Amino acid sequence: MIKKLKTNVRELRTFLILWITQSFSALGSAMTSFALVIWSYQQQGSALTSSLLVICSYAPYVLLSIFAGALSDRWNKKATMLISDSFAALCTVSILILMTTGTLQIWHLYLINTLNGVMNTVQQPASDVAISLLAPQKHYQKVSGMRSLSNSLVTILTPILATSMLSFTSIRVVIVFDLITFATAFMALLCWVHIPQVPKQSGTGSETVLQSAKSGLRYLRDNRGILDLILFLAVINFTASIFNAALPAMMLSRVGGGELALGMVNAVTGIAMMVGSLAVAILPPPKSRVRVILNCLLFSMSSENFILAFGRSTPVWCLGAILGWVFIPVMNANMDVLFRSTIPIEMQGRVYSARNTLQFFTIPVGYLCGGVLVDRVFEPFMAVQPMNSLWVALVGTGKGSGAALLFLAIGIFGACSCLPFRADKHIWRLEE
Repeated sequence: MIKKLKTNVRELRTFLILWITQSFSALGSAMTSFALVIWSYQQQGSALTSSLLVICSYAPYVLLSIFAGALSDRWNKKATMLISDSFAALCTVSILILMTTGTLQIWHLYLINTLNGVMNTVQQPASDVAISLLAPQKHYQKVSGMRSLSNSLVTILTPILATSMLSFTSIRVVIVFDLITFATAFMALLCWVHIPQVPKQSGTGSETVLQSAKSGLRYLRDNRGILDLILFLAVINFTASIFNAALPAMMLSRVGGGELALGMVNAVTGIAMMVGSLAVAILPPPKSRVRVILNCLLFSMSSENFILAFGRSTPVWCLGAILGWVFIPVMNANMDVLFRSTIPIEMQGRVYSARNTLQFFTIPVGYLCGGVLVDRVFEPFMAVQPMNSLWVALVGTGKGSGAALLFLAIGIFGACSCLPFRADKHIWRLEE
């Protein structure tokens, strides 16, 4: 066992350095985002205002990804990651300066998030391909489980550390910590991580960016199983984005909620994901990855939303978070292995970028819909309901009851959306 562990560590040494330091940097970035969401909601008291922060990040990412992936396949992966991370750090420094001088406004954050979104369009496919280059194929499931584990730890630690820093210091301390984590990851990538070059595919050198982008779309068109799975995840992302837009509004304004309740739900979400990630890293490969992906999403969509809608206390909301998120790392890992094993490595940058456009375009749409539905539809609807109304009996009264009613609606929509894709013959053929 120890000998096998040493062999695995030796084979994954470079990946481990990149994974640990990038995860540390992701923690700092997540803490800053968490603190800024709370700051923006406290400034405006609007779910839509907070949702626009995410929309500004994802909109350029979705619109430009398909072209950026073509560039990412041509550019040096390490240089792309270093430049993108440095630009993100400069944006964080800008926020710190504006906040220190007392001039920070919501529109500043919208602009900065938009610029970060543009850089992420080239950084993300470069990072995805780098993982494929650094990890042997036999370790793909293990690597996916480790990445899910680090994401889970970030989810657990973000609300705990950010809330503690906000309580005892200030948001500026959170931002400084973010910059420290960036510097650590930057130096590790610069000095100790060597990313091999992608083997050149014949004919790609003379392709224009538009032709390269089309080749990614053409690959998906010719591989309907992957395309249909991506479209399924796009529907799930739409539902999950409405959920994420409504969650802070409900947690921060609901009776029995508040910053502590929001932090506890986020922390429990991370714990649930950590348990799922450990299971992925330990368990052998399943007989059917497609079945695992579909069943995990159906269970998640059919549990948490309803518990959050009907719940009236933090422990109940935490139970919903556990049920909703414990199998998500299992789904992510199996999907990641399926993609990495199926898509040729010289095509991964372009295909992943096409996937990013198709799979993630529903995220900004979902956040926009979530913010509008909470502020303009469900909260006004609940405000005029009589005390003996069925809706009041289901989700309660007061500010936040509209968001709770929205959770009920997206729970029904999310569960029903899983059913047609379970009968999709193209998705099941991925394992033939």
